Amino acid sequence: MRHSIPKASALLVAMAAAGIMCACTAHGAPSKSQSKPKPAVPKGSILLEGAGGTLPAILYDKWFSTYGSQFPGTVISYDAVGSSEGIRRFVGKNITHEERIDFGASDAAMRDDELASVPSGAILLPVTATSVALAYNLPQISTDLRLSREAYADIFLGKIKNWNDSRIARTNPGVKLPNLTIAVVVRHDGSGTTFALTKHLDAINETWRGSFGAATLVAWPGNTMRALGNEGVAGTVEHSIGAIGYVSYEYALKTGLQVAWLENREGNFVPPTEVHAATALASAELPDNLRLFVPDPNGADSYPIVTLTWILLYKNYTEPKKAKALHDLFHWCLTDGQKDAASNGYIPLPPNIVARSITALDGVGLTQQ
Repeated sequence: MRHSIPKASALLVAMAAAGIMCACTAHGAPSKSQSKPKPAVPKGSILLEGAGGTLPAILYDKWFSTYGSQFPGTVISYDAVGSSEGIRRFVGKNITHEERIDFGASDAAMRDDELASVPSGAILLPVTATSVALAYNLPQISTDLRLSREAYADIFLGKIKNWNDSRIARTNPGVKLPNLTIAVVVRHDGSGTTFALTKHLDAINETWRGSFGAATLVAWPGNTMRALGNEGVAGTVEHSIGAIGYVSYEYALKTGLQVAWLENREGNFVPPTEVHAATALASAELPDNLRLFVPDPNGADSYPIVTLTWILLYKNYTEPKKAKALHDLFHWCLTDGQKDAASNGYIPLPPNIVARSITALDGVGLTQQ
């Protein structure tokens, strides 16, 4: 996938090489303190407000727009503020009136202690899945870049600092790699995309496991450029020659970024396309708590970094109309809405996960007065 790169991007690479950390907000990814203005709600309609992960935001925008057109009595607002912020607002402690939401969204499933802190109870609802791509900006390379497990782990550990490093050259024979500093672009906010990447690195690399583990927010080693949201990372990579960053695949697809083929558990190099990501999830069994992690999937054709993403619902709502509207919305997303997943860079859920999610969704009820 090719794209044009502004010449001014060389400045960003120089900043990264000098160790200047940049909290970029490319493409206007909202921060914790920024919320979208509330939409107009016609008389007789109901407003459903949600906030959370940026990873599923492209699909959610499509779903919520389509659903609102088909069912004009429901108006849906979604703030893509990051998974950690979505969980914070969903739990609802020490939040402002403007931060109150009806549903959350996270690419890192809530922990038991987080679930226990929700007074009205919580339901985790898997609704879609995707891969985490390593997007890079090397316009002088026209072939697909292949990165071994050792190479991409060492890039994020700050051990590989230049694009012509022998550990990258080894898996790209015949490719003239540039003598150029690698500018690593990472998330500045608490992120489910970060959790998916670091859970994979935790599974495959002993050094990463001993130093960082799996987390939504990381004190990244080495010199990094930092951005808010998947859009922020994608935008920073797009405008920075020599950059590499992790984004959910649909953002790389939307932006037209080059993406690396990664070495999987079987030693094969595969791209982060929907087919290879779906293969990674195909044989996975969903546990009773619906928290499925596949940090290093089996399969010759499996892409190695995949994740489910979850909608967070309360078990009990005080408003019957709102409870029904939420049930109907996400039932539609799990059924009719799944056909929009692949065309937007996501993975349609396997039928067994859809069935389990619908069963969980039926647990949404009303607070007894």
